[in-house]
Amino acid sequence: MKITLKITGMTCNGCRAGAENALKRVPGVLSAAVSLERGEAVVEYDEKTAAPETLRAAVEKAGFKAG
Repeated sequence: MKITLKITGMTCNGCRAGAENALKRVPGVLSAAVSLERGEAVVEYDEKTAAPETLRAAVEKAGFKAG
């Protein structure tokens, strides 16, 4: 399954990398690409082991807002 999450609070490439790494550490995430310019993440995940709520929680734990 693929989802696009809006992410706010990123101000630099370090922020982008932090959000992307947080998503990639979630069990079941197959790929994650975060765009600083668009303020969003495109995440491909296995819906048997990950859920949108889990992805949003990972982004928020990293210090950003996810919608």
